[in-house]
Amino acid sequence: MKGYLRSDGRKGIRNVVAVAYLVECAHHVAREIVAPHRDTAHLIGFPGCFPNDYAQHMMERLCTHPNVGGVVLVSLGCESFDRNALAETIRATGRPVEVLVIQREGGTRATIEAGRAAVTRIAGEIADAPMVPMDLSELVVGTVCGGSDGTSGISGNPAVGRCFDRLVEAGATCIFEETGELIGCEGIMAARAATPELAEEIRASVDKAAAYYATLGFGSFAAGNAEGGLTTIEEKSLGAYAKSGQSEISGLIKPGDIPPRGGLYLMDVVPDGEVRYGFPNISDNAEIVEMMASGAHMTLFVTGRGSVVGSALAPVIKIAANPHMYERLRDDMDINAGRILSEGASVEEVGSEILDIVARVAAGERTKSEELGHTEFILTYKSFEPIGPACLPV
Repeated sequence: MKGYLRSDGRKGIRNVVAVAYLVECAHHVAREIVAPHRDTAHLIGFPGCFPNDYAQHMMERLCTHPNVGGVVLVSLGCESFDRNALAETIRATGRPVEVLVIQREGGTRATIEAGRAAVTRIAGEIADAPMVPMDLSELVVGTVCGGSDGTSGISGNPAVGRCFDRLVEAGATCIFEETGELIGCEGIMAARAATPELAEEIRASVDKAAAYYATLGFGSFAAGNAEGGLTTIEEKSLGAYAKSGQSEISGLIKPGDIPPRGGLYLMDVVPDGEVRYGFPNISDNAEIVEMMASGAHMTLFVTGRGSVVGSALAPVIKIAANPHMYERLRDDMDINAGRILSEGASVEEVGSEILDIVARVAAGERTKSEELGHTEFILTYKSFEPIGPACLPV
């Protein structure tokens, strides 16, 4: 396969123009800019008006993601987001970037017109971006499960875990997440840690998640999970844990941290400090965005009840855990892991099927969510402290 070589040495599997709004007041204008360019431009953005270090860092990471070839920034003009710093960060990577300020451009219509012209210019500029050979070992792959039911932990998630094992064996980087849905699994994850110090960091991250949920008064357990046959948070945690496979855990990262080498990484998505900003798991798409900010080229999304979302910037491969749901939503699903239950397929067999589609999508094949135009994106206020040296042992 081949990828788009970026100035930092990373390679992209897509070459999109990111159109980024920097406050909710610019969201509509940015969305209209993207409307006629859906095949080449994706909408991302941060809705908040007040400054947030996490959001600034995330937008810098996302706008310089290896799948992004160029950027159009859309500002209202009076928000606190540092658009100039973001533009300079993008420009320093060699990517074309244009900044539109609605209050200066003359309002909605004028900015939409200017923005569409900017997308056309940038798309033309990056259309002939050189592609170079890319190895499986250069991929960064994330995984998430959503709309889970009783089948998720016995078909789809274990199959992803087997795919992860093989990717790690090949030298790729794999990210599994949501410490809030791994409560009760801290001991078995710690036992897989590369060092004793990392093991303690893993335990602490799950303890933090449990305390965060206790403060909120509920856990990461939805009514749909119960209707789908899940009975406790521990049962859900064990199913979610299965996505991680059996490889050694190389490190613990937070959103926007770039893994320094291949291996398996746990992402801590629960904010640090006191409970302040919403919930730790706003939605599955918020977590997809956070893994993208850490460089994920694509995401493996396991669902039992059925979720139809995709993502801006990076492809989402949808894996159906429930064979009956697959038949109902097959236009949205890329893999039927439910065959493990209905046809006697092995976890190894479906894991190989997932690995094969990972390679094909990396080589340019479009996923079902891409074909359907799904480009969901969510970025909210959060606060994180930097990881310590024990989190990424040499």
